[in-house]
Amino acid sequence: QVQLVESGGGLVQAGGSLRLSCVASGRTLNNDRMGWFRQAPGNEREFVAAIIWPNGITFYGDSVKGRFTISRANAKNTVYLHLNSLKPEDTAVYYCAVGSGILSVKTSAAYDYWGQGTQVTVSS
Repeated sequence: QVQLVESGGGLVQAGGSLRLSCVASGRTLNNDRMGWFRQAPGNEREFVAAIIWPNGITFYGDSVKGRFTISRANAKNTVYLHLNSLKPEDTAVYYCAVGSGILSVKTSAAYDYWGQGTQVTVSS
């Protein structure tokens, strides 16, 4: 079992920045991928970013590429999502997830454990 706890969400003006954190506990991350997804009211869950734990390779959704950055702190079992140049359309609940399968990191089915989510609200 892996427990995930997100933090760092909040209210920010358009153009601003936030840093989200996700701490994993229960076991040490090894051959895993950690991802961030988001879901706005009435919308489907959307892939945001992912990082492959062993080698640090990153992936991004098209809508956030160039604005968001995913990073990790191995010793802390923590993944971060740096949100820059925020737009009102980035408003959503952001979830982190961890998985160790072979499905594409951009699909939610690739992840086995999910956090409770943290709200990000961007005002115009």
